[in-house]
Amino acid sequence: MIKTLDVTNYSRWDNFVQESTDATFFHQAGWKTVIEKAFGHKTYFLYIENDGKITGILPLVHINSLLFGNTLVSIAPCVYGGIVASDNQSYLELDKEACRLADELGVDCLEMRNRVQKNPERPYKELYVYFRKELDADVEKNFLAIPRKQRAMVRKGIEAGLTSVIDSNIDRIYHAYSESVRNLGTPVFSKNIFRYLKTFLAINVKF
Repeated sequence: MIKTLDVTNYSRWDNFVQESTDATFFHQAGWKTVIEKAFGHKTYFLYIENDGKITGILPLVHINSLLFGNTLVSIAPCVYGGIVASDNQSYLELDKEACRLADELGVDCLEMRNRVQKNPERPYKELYVYFRKELDADVEKNFLAIPRKQRAMVRKGIEAGLTSVIDSNIDRIYHAYSESVRNLGTPVFSKNIFRYLKTFLAINVKF
Protein backbone atom coordinates (compact mmCIF):
# COMPACT_ATOMS: atom_id res chain seq x y z
CA MET A 1 0.00 0.00 0.00
CA ILE A 2 1.36 3.42 -0.99
CA LYS A 3 1.09 6.12 1.67
CA THR A 4 2.08 9.76 2.09
CA LEU A 5 4.62 10.55 4.80
CA ASP A 6 3.46 12.38 7.91
CA VAL A 7 5.51 13.49 10.91
CA THR A 8 4.57 10.40 12.95
CA ASN A 9 6.46 8.20 10.47
CA TYR A 10 9.62 10.29 10.01
CA SER A 11 11.69 7.91 12.14
CA ARG A 12 10.46 4.83 10.24
CA TRP A 13 11.29 6.53 6.93
CA ASP A 14 14.76 7.52 8.14
CA ASN A 15 15.43 4.01 9.46
CA PHE A 16 14.73 2.69 5.96
CA VAL A 17 17.09 5.30 4.51
CA GLN A 18 19.81 4.31 6.96
CA GLU A 19 19.50 0.65 6.07
CA SER A 20 19.52 1.14 2.29
CA THR A 21 22.79 1.35 0.36
CA ASP A 22 20.99 3.16 -2.50
CA ALA A 23 19.60 5.96 -0.33
CA THR A 24 21.40 9.27 0.09
CA PHE A 25 21.54 12.10 2.60
CA PHE A 26 18.92 13.85 0.47
CA HIS A 27 16.39 11.06 0.94
CA GLN A 28 15.96 11.83 4.63
CA ALA A 29 12.51 12.80 5.88
CA GLY A 30 13.65 16.15 7.26
CA TRP A 31 13.98 17.54 3.74
CA LYS A 32 10.18 17.55 3.54
CA THR A 33 10.04 20.21 6.25
CA VAL A 34 13.02 22.16 4.92
CA ILE A 35 11.62 22.37 1.38
CA GLU A 36 8.12 23.29 2.44
CA LYS A 37 9.26 25.98 4.87
CA ALA A 38 12.20 27.44 2.95
CA PHE A 39 10.86 27.24 -0.61
CA GLY A 40 7.11 26.92 -0.18
CA HIS A 41 6.94 24.00 -2.61
CA LYS A 42 4.33 21.27 -2.28
CA THR A 43 5.91 17.93 -1.42
CA TYR A 44 4.75 14.35 -1.91
CA PHE A 45 6.92 12.01 0.13
CA LEU A 46 5.54 8.62 -0.87
CA TYR A 47 6.33 5.28 0.68
CA ILE A 48 5.10 1.77 0.18
CA GLU A 49 4.34 -0.55 3.07
CA ASN A 50 4.05 -4.32 3.05
CA ASP A 51 3.11 -6.30 6.16
CA GLY A 52 3.71 -3.23 8.31
CA LYS A 53 7.22 -2.66 6.94
CA ILE A 54 8.41 0.10 4.61
CA THR A 55 9.77 -1.45 1.42
CA GLY A 56 10.24 1.63 -0.73
CA ILE A 57 10.33 5.43 -0.65
CA LEU A 58 10.06 8.26 -3.16
CA PRO A 59 10.39 11.93 -2.13
CA LEU A 60 8.81 14.23 -4.73
CA VAL A 61 8.68 18.03 -4.95
CA HIS A 62 6.23 19.93 -7.14
CA ILE A 63 7.74 23.11 -8.57
CA ASN A 64 5.42 25.43 -10.46
CA SER A 65 6.97 28.79 -11.32
CA LEU A 66 7.59 31.11 -14.25
CA LEU A 67 11.35 30.68 -13.85
CA PHE A 68 11.62 26.89 -13.38
CA GLY A 69 8.43 25.72 -15.06
CA ASN A 70 5.94 23.12 -13.87
CA THR A 71 7.82 19.98 -12.85
CA LEU A 72 7.69 17.10 -10.39
CA VAL A 73 11.20 16.33 -9.17
CA SER A 74 12.85 13.82 -6.85
CA ILE A 75 14.21 15.72 -5.17
CA ALA A 76 14.50 19.47 -5.82
CA PRO A 77 16.61 21.44 -5.06
CA CYS A 78 18.87 18.56 -3.98
CA VAL A 79 21.33 16.80 -6.26
CA TYR A 80 20.18 13.22 -5.65
CA GLY A 81 16.80 11.53 -5.42
CA GLY A 82 14.64 8.91 -7.04
CA ILE A 83 13.06 5.70 -5.84
CA VAL A 84 14.74 3.60 -3.19
CA ALA A 85 13.18 0.16 -2.78
CA SER A 86 14.10 -3.15 -1.23
CA ASP A 87 12.37 -5.17 -3.98
CA ASN A 88 11.45 -4.73 -7.62
CA GLN A 89 7.70 -4.80 -7.08
CA SER A 90 7.85 -1.90 -4.62
CA TYR A 91 10.03 0.01 -7.09
CA LEU A 92 7.57 -0.49 -9.94
CA GLU A 93 4.56 0.50 -7.84
CA LEU A 94 6.19 3.73 -6.70
CA ASP A 95 7.25 4.45 -10.27
CA LYS A 96 3.68 3.94 -11.47
CA GLU A 97 2.32 6.19 -8.71
CA ALA A 98 4.81 8.93 -9.61
CA CYS A 99 3.61 8.83 -13.22
CA ARG A 100 -0.03 8.93 -12.10
CA LEU A 101 0.67 11.91 -9.82
CA ALA A 102 2.52 13.70 -12.61
CA ASP A 103 -0.52 13.29 -14.87
CA GLU A 104 -2.85 14.46 -12.11
CA LEU A 105 -0.79 17.59 -11.47
CA GLY A 106 -0.41 18.28 -15.19
CA VAL A 107 3.36 18.84 -14.96
CA ASP A 108 5.58 19.30 -17.99
CA CYS A 109 7.98 16.60 -16.83
CA LEU A 110 8.76 14.11 -14.08
CA GLU A 111 12.44 14.13 -13.15
CA MET A 112 14.14 11.39 -11.14
CA ARG A 113 17.61 12.40 -9.96
CA ASN A 114 18.98 8.88 -9.58
CA ARG A 115 22.70 8.32 -9.34
CA VAL A 116 22.18 5.26 -11.56
CA GLN A 117 19.65 5.18 -14.41
CA LYS A 118 17.38 2.23 -13.61
CA ASN A 119 14.81 2.68 -16.37
CA PRO A 120 16.82 2.58 -19.62
CA GLU A 121 13.61 2.49 -21.67
CA ARG A 122 12.58 5.91 -20.33
CA PRO A 123 13.66 9.23 -21.88
CA TYR A 124 16.94 10.19 -20.23
CA LYS A 125 19.20 13.21 -20.44
CA GLU A 126 22.63 13.49 -18.88
CA LEU A 127 21.94 16.89 -17.36
CA TYR A 128 24.07 16.41 -14.27
CA VAL A 129 27.45 15.00 -13.33
CA TYR A 130 28.87 14.15 -9.95
CA PHE A 131 32.05 12.80 -8.44
CA ARG A 132 32.60 10.64 -5.40
CA LYS A 133 35.79 9.60 -3.65
CA GLU A 134 36.35 7.49 -0.60
CA LEU A 135 38.38 9.08 2.18
CA ASP A 136 41.29 7.05 3.46
CA ALA A 137 41.83 6.56 7.17
CA ASP A 138 45.33 7.93 6.59
CA VAL A 139 45.15 11.76 6.48
CA GLU A 140 48.40 11.99 4.50
CA LYS A 141 47.05 9.75 1.74
CA ASN A 142 44.01 12.02 1.41
CA PHE A 143 46.30 15.02 1.22
CA LEU A 144 48.43 13.44 -1.52
CA ALA A 145 45.28 12.63 -3.50
CA ILE A 146 44.66 16.37 -4.01
CA PRO A 147 46.06 17.61 -7.36
CA ARG A 148 49.49 19.20 -7.01
CA LYS A 149 48.57 22.86 -7.54
CA GLN A 150 45.55 22.70 -5.26
CA ARG A 151 47.62 20.81 -2.71
CA ALA A 152 50.10 23.68 -2.68
CA MET A 153 47.26 26.11 -1.91
CA VAL A 154 46.04 23.89 0.92
CA ARG A 155 49.56 23.74 2.31
CA LYS A 156 49.82 27.54 2.22
CA GLY A 157 46.59 27.79 4.14
CA ILE A 158 47.87 25.40 6.79
CA GLU A 159 51.13 27.31 7.08
CA ALA A 160 49.17 30.56 7.48
CA GLY A 161 47.34 29.08 10.45
CA LEU A 162 44.04 28.28 8.74
CA THR A 163 41.74 26.35 11.06
CA SER A 164 38.18 25.11 11.00
CA VAL A 165 35.50 25.90 13.54
CA ILE A 166 31.86 25.00 14.11
CA ASP A 167 29.81 28.20 14.16
CA SER A 168 26.76 28.60 16.34
CA ASN A 169 25.09 30.69 13.63
CA ILE A 170 24.94 30.73 9.84
CA ASP A 171 26.23 34.24 9.07
CA ARG A 172 29.77 33.42 7.93
CA ILE A 173 28.86 30.36 5.88
CA TYR A 174 26.00 32.23 4.21
CA HIS A 175 28.29 35.13 3.32
CA ALA A 176 30.83 32.76 1.74
CA TYR A 177 28.10 30.81 -0.07
CA SER A 178 26.17 33.81 -1.41
CA GLU A 179 29.27 35.62 -2.66
CA SER A 180 30.58 32.48 -4.35
CA VAL A 181 27.40 31.61 -6.26
CA ARG A 182 26.75 35.27 -7.11
CA ASN A 183 30.19 35.42 -8.74
CA LEU A 184 29.24 32.39 -10.80
CA GLY A 185 26.01 34.04 -11.92
CA THR A 186 23.83 31.62 -9.99
CA PRO A 187 20.70 32.75 -8.10
CA VAL A 188 21.33 32.88 -4.35
CA PHE A 189 19.05 30.91 -2.04
CA SER A 190 17.35 32.70 0.82
CA LYS A 191 19.08 32.71 4.17
CA ASN A 192 16.03 30.90 5.51
CA ILE A 193 17.09 27.64 3.90
CA PHE A 194 20.31 27.71 5.92
CA ARG A 195 18.35 28.38 9.10
CA TYR A 196 16.09 25.41 8.45
CA LEU A 197 18.99 23.21 7.38
CA LYS A 198 20.82 24.04 10.59
CA THR A 199 17.83 22.87 12.60
CA PHE A 200 17.34 19.84 10.38
CA LEU A 201 21.01 18.85 10.42
CA ALA A 202 21.34 19.25 14.16
CA ILE A 203 18.49 16.82 14.71
CA ASN A 204 18.58 14.35 11.85
CA VAL A 205 22.04 13.84 10.40
CA LYS A 206 22.98 10.20 10.84
CA PHE A 207 25.59 9.64 8.16
